[in-house]
Amino acid sequence: MNPDPRVHEEPVQAMSTTTAWADTPTHTIDVGGTSFAYRRLGPRGGTPLVFLHHFTAVLDDWDPEVIDPIAQQRDVITFDNRGIGGSGGKVPHTVAPMAADAAAVIRALGHDHVDLLGFSLGGGVAQEVALQQPDLVRRLILTGTGHRGGGGLTRMPLIVGGAYTKAALTRLDPRQFLFFNRDPVGKQAGTEYMARLARRTADRDAPISHQARIAQLAAIREAGLGEPHDLSRIFQPTFVANGDNDVMVASSQSRALAQQIPNSTLEIYPNSGHGGIFQYRERFVPAVLDFLEADDPIGAA
Repeated sequence: MNPDPRVHEEPVQAMSTTTAWADTPTHTIDVGGTSFAYRRLGPRGGTPLVFLHHFTAVLDDWDPEVIDPIAQQRDVITFDNRGIGGSGGKVPHTVAPMAADAAAVIRALGHDHVDLLGFSLGGGVAQEVALQQPDLVRRLILTGTGHRGGGGLTRMPLIVGGAYTKAALTRLDPRQFLFFNRDPVGKQAGTEYMARLARRTADRDAPISHQARIAQLAAIREAGLGEPHDLSRIFQPTFVANGDNDVMVASSQSRALAQQIPNSTLEIYPNSGHGGIFQYRERFVPAVLDFLEADDPIGAA
């Protein structure tokens, strides 16, 4: 028996026996000569929901109180993109190759039709997948994210740098400043979020490298300055969510996404920031499940 939990797993169609995100084993799959780390839980057989994570995130950075209740009803797949955490290679400096990698991993796992949940940078990746490989995507969930050419994303290095400085001075995680308001409610939400991320104690992912962090910032900046996508080409039903005071990606960008994607709906959570979906997880999770189970496209007559 191989003692390394990061074993290669061939795609199977079976029921998952894992019920908690904190205990979900890490596997790897080879895609074009690059090893990608991933975790999977929930019942198999339906359309999988693939999570695409945020700037600096590795597998351990998904909130278990978002993943676990969704995985009670849905087949959930999460993975480290190229150069992130336990995956090989180097992080690209633009979003398009990140999306190509995401699509390649999905297909390597044996799927040609999935739902995508993209948070922050992952939301940009999800949009790119939907535009470049529309046949792969059934439904989209875009949270804490903006659109290509949104402009404000160019301020990200300054915003992130300020948060890291504050974190060093206070011995807090930078996400306390980036994801949550700095009022009593936001501070409490941030503290509880960080505690939930610490529930996993074994088989933890490798931390993000300096190269990966710099490359992701470059990709975000390029997306902010780039030629805007024609989001009217995204025909998939889309659920857009954010807090009302997102300091990383202006909440107005979420509103712009919902306005430009024809078949979309928007939810803005009050008194919250970039991590609004974690602060309001008791509202967000049921909304996600209802959205994925809906029979008719949002906005259909």
